[in-house]
Amino acid sequence: MPFLIFIVLLLLAIFGPQWWAASVLRRHGRPRPDFPGTGGEFARHLLDQFQLDDVKVEVTEAGDHYDPEARAVRLTAEKLDGKSLTAVTVAAHEVGHAIQHHLGYKPLQWRTRLVRLAQLAEKAGAGIMMVLPVVALLTRSPVAGLVTLVVGLGGMAVSFIVHLVTLPVEWDASFGRALPLMKAGGYLNQRDEKAARRILQACALTYFASALASLLSVWRWLKMWRR
Repeated sequence: MPFLIFIVLLLLAIFGPQWWAASVLRRHGRPRPDFPGTGGEFARHLLDQFQLDDVKVEVTEAGDHYDPEARAVRLTAEKLDGKSLTAVTVAAHEVGHAIQHHLGYKPLQWRTRLVRLAQLAEKAGAGIMMVLPVVALLTRSPVAGLVTLVVGLGGMAVSFIVHLVTLPVEWDASFGRALPLMKAGGYLNQRDEKAARRILQACALTYFASALASLLSVWRWLKMWRR
């Protein structure tokens, strides 16, 4: 019974923040006719304030993000063209990443390098995992099983580290950049400020949940290996 309770709590810790974030974003995603512009227009306005004219604002289907290599703030269509508190808050958050990049914020640089490493590790790991069963069948060597474990754990460990480093980067973009910008510019009234804070907190918690999910995957692999 204690083990079952632990699993339930772990699943709640992983999936609860994602559900809450989706709920918060949806709740504040209703159109606001009183807003003077869309999320995309607000992003452009903030970027121009910091003279980041070379940073583009683009639409994407891959989720809201800032691409440091392309120097582009990318927003989904409902954020780019939407006049909602969710749209402008998420836009400000992604501009926060562009400001981090402009100022040479070290944790963002570390995360960018780790993401590249994770992508390489994932491709290499996928290739090794495809070839390994054939090699194991031909050689009947126990080394193949050990290599499988090392490759699997290595890939998931890199993923866990990426999510762990991502959390403070996201938190700074939200509460060190976006929210102060919105408050200083008088873009939010008191009620909207509280809601914007909840939006930013909800988004940050999803990265914490992703780190937990990666850690759970490592634990599952270790448990399978011990059997």
